[in-house]
Amino acid sequence: MESPKISKISRRSFLQITAGVAALTGMSLPTTVQAGSDTLSTLIDLSLCDGCVDRETPACISSCRGINKHKIPKVVDSIPEPWPRKTIEDWSKKQGVTNRLTPYNFIYVHKAEIETAGRQQTIFIPRRCMHCDNPACATICPFSANHKNENGAVVINPKQCFGGAKCKDVCPWEIPQRQSGVGIYLHVLPGFMGNGVMYKCDLCNNRLAEGKLPGCVEACPRKAMIIGPKKAIEAEAQTRARQMKGYIYGKKENGGTSTLYVSPVSFELINKTMTKKPGQPDMKPDVKRRMVGTDPLGKTVLSAPVLGLAAAGALGWFSRRKKQVKTEEKDND
Repeated sequence: MESPKISKISRRSFLQITAGVAALTGMSLPTTVQAGSDTLSTLIDLSLCDGCVDRETPACISSCRGINKHKIPKVVDSIPEPWPRKTIEDWSKKQGVTNRLTPYNFIYVHKAEIETAGRQQTIFIPRRCMHCDNPACATICPFSANHKNENGAVVINPKQCFGGAKCKDVCPWEIPQRQSGVGIYLHVLPGFMGNGVMYKCDLCNNRLAEGKLPGCVEACPRKAMIIGPKKAIEAEAQTRARQMKGYIYGKKENGGTSTLYVSPVSFELINKTMTKKPGQPDMKPDVKRRMVGTDPLGKTVLSAPVLGLAAAGALGWFSRRKKQVKTEEKDND
């Protein structure tokens, strides 16, 4: 089989990235996102989710994987080792993993055995991106590859992402996962900066634009997931929690999210069944918003030298590419 080639970078992507570098090195980053009236939220009702125990793979996982199976391009051979970590994260040969989050698996279902009120209960918890209201991952991204859209979805643009994993560092659940050997970093100091592209649930943003439901919501046979206007979903979560004398997760965590869970048992008990591992986030109540360091602007200053090198490398590559294109055009005349 022929090795996949490094894809060409478009001028538009290049300009978007260098604009992000210029903004980062010269201005403070935005800390809020102005969402319109069409902001959506998802409600996941744990009293309804049964983990699709009658299926080999839960319906939400199967649907999500089907929708996103072509999202990641082929990985290059001989993936460059990034300095100084020399850590490569390659899931291209482990695409079938479904019991955790990976670059190829954006949702998984945790099974919790809980004893409460003198009886044993089994609770299934679908886990994916929480789509925070004020996402630190979008605030900290050095190349403006991560955005909170007006519809509520937090989306990573794979054409701009360098895989530096700052988004994962500031996410209290460490949701984004990295695939090395793909993306724009291969064109810009591949052995020095970045290490691929970060991937996660994007709330099926393209489907939402077409008026369709996210795959996980549409596929759930128990209707344990619903999506709708943020205020309506929050009201529904309050109503269901009151009726089941239960609990809500996501309304306050990390400053508030666009994914709410309701549960008949406390999330403190649920969290005790979870051991936080890579790709398997916990559900600690009252999670505070986390940033790298204490101030985004301070982090920007620390990042500026590296980003300057990146910008210089990108400019050099783009200049060489333009000359190459002109030469090819002359040869074809």
